[in-house]
Amino acid sequence: MAKLTTDELLDAFKELTLIELSEFVKAFEETFDVTAAAPVAVAAAAGAAGGAPAEEAEEKDSFDVVLEAAGDKKIQVIKVVRELTSLGLGEAKAVVDGAPKAVLEGANKETAEKAKAALEEAGASVTLK
Repeated sequence: MAKLTTDELLDAFKELTLIELSEFVKAFEETFDVTAAAPVAVAAAAGAAGGAPAEEAEEKDSFDVVLEAAGDKKIQVIKVVRELTSLGLGEAKAVVDGAPKAVLEGANKETAEKAKAALEEAGASVTLK
């Protein structure tokens, strides 16, 4: 098998949907027995050990929008999920049916709050993590 370059791998990842990429990351973590979140924890621990007192109510800059339940208007919620993620109909339905499930991961505060408002307006119950 020919070795792929970094650019070729990035191009391949660009073609994946958010759900497919998430599944790839999980499979990668299982295959190589690693965790993608480990560098973040190390950086946070290193920052806290720097001698400066860490604020307990530190402002988060990355949020996950988690769909807790679709509510009565499931079709409307599926439409909003499709708009937010550019998923296909089947993939968006799978996200809604699989609730609680993350719709957006690592979104900035403004994007996460807009997504939460749109989903709640459609009748879903949503949390930000």
